[in-house]
Amino acid sequence: MDADLLILNAAHLLTCASPDGPKRGAALADPGLIHDGAVACLAGQIVAVGPTSEVLAQIDEPDAAVIIDARGKVVTPGFVDPHTHALWAGDRASEFELRIAGATYLEIMHAGGGIMNTVRATRAASLDDLIDETLLRLDMMLMHGTTTAEIKTGYGLDTATELKMLDAIRVLDEQHPMDLVPTFLGAHAVPAEYTGRTDDYVDLVVNEMLPAIGDLRYIVETPDGEYNIRAADFCDVFCEVGAFDVAQSRRILEAAKEMGLSLKIHADEFEPLGGTSLAVELGAVSADHLVCTTDEQLQALAASDTIAVSLPGTPFGLAHSHYTNARRLIDLGGALALASDLNPGTSWCESMQFIIALACRALKLTPAEAINAATINAAYALSLGEYLGSLEVGKQADIIVLDIPDYRHLGYRYGTNLVETVVKRGQVV
Repeated sequence: MDADLLILNAAHLLTCASPDGPKRGAALADPGLIHDGAVACLAGQIVAVGPTSEVLAQIDEPDAAVIIDARGKVVTPGFVDPHTHALWAGDRASEFELRIAGATYLEIMHAGGGIMNTVRATRAASLDDLIDETLLRLDMMLMHGTTTAEIKTGYGLDTATELKMLDAIRVLDEQHPMDLVPTFLGAHAVPAEYTGRTDDYVDLVVNEMLPAIGDLRYIVETPDGEYNIRAADFCDVFCEVGAFDVAQSRRILEAAKEMGLSLKIHADEFEPLGGTSLAVELGAVSADHLVCTTDEQLQALAASDTIAVSLPGTPFGLAHSHYTNARRLIDLGGALALASDLNPGTSWCESMQFIIALACRALKLTPAEAINAATINAAYALSLGEYLGSLEVGKQADIIVLDIPDYRHLGYRYGTNLVETVVKRGQVV
């Protein structure tokens, strides 16, 4: 066969392969390790994976390909970040100082800060300003090995700004090497102008925002022709004290599902309101945060197709001591993914490497479990597991080379960038 890119001689090559869906339970500990591994790519797809000698034996003219010698290094799939708020304007450094002084997240939010601070800045920002600020963060994510990421709206909280955010995500997806997955999060918080009138704001989300998003289509040009795509793939809701209760969350998610959007939910970050059970009931692709989830709800989640997405950067950023009970979920046979929750208030972290290191410590994951959770399972948390997230023949060639001798250094080390080379769709980027 032909190849236009060969990565050869990797000390450790991790396939993270899981052909039958996300890795669950004990399977999460299997990274698909190949010693002296290689991967061959052609036209942006993987065409061969295995020991270097076996891969080279399948290639007609190996010298005709771009060759990356990964001798003494580790090769893995590119990281997938399935929960980010990467698009925003401004910062919240002043709130960081308030939290150090003892103010809680909810206290700051009730005083008009928190998400609303970012909402005010994002509403005031132009489309070009939003794009320029976000490009810097996407560059940092890519340099640290993230090749696919979800981006939520939710810093507009009015129809015009939510649509502006979706426009920005579309432009960023066209301009940046990373694949970006848009999620509508109009129900991120109750805006100041609706204080005390949460049900009225839910009416706005259901009756105005969702129909506007449903009507919005973009024309995307590819080498294979033009495609008409919808503005958002997912709808998300922040089901939490001070945001939206279970009944309000249900109303929004059911309306989104009727429109054909896939579902996600922020659940159990501060209180176990029942958002996780709602996610399972409605067939959400993922339930995210899950810091305070009860054991009964963990059991229901583990028995369902809904993926648990843990965001350990958030309790770390808030200096909390409680994290997702990941070990219990894994023991129950559940599917666990990791994400950065990149946002300006609680987790300004562009590095999935740090999230992996934190998950090993705070969630008690092994490095193999954490890497699988940040690649193949994270891809399934975006309904993309059939196309990317692992090094398997036929999948998109999203690959990273790390300048480490042993894959366990991911997790073992932190605070520095271990990625040497990033390949996206078969191209070194």
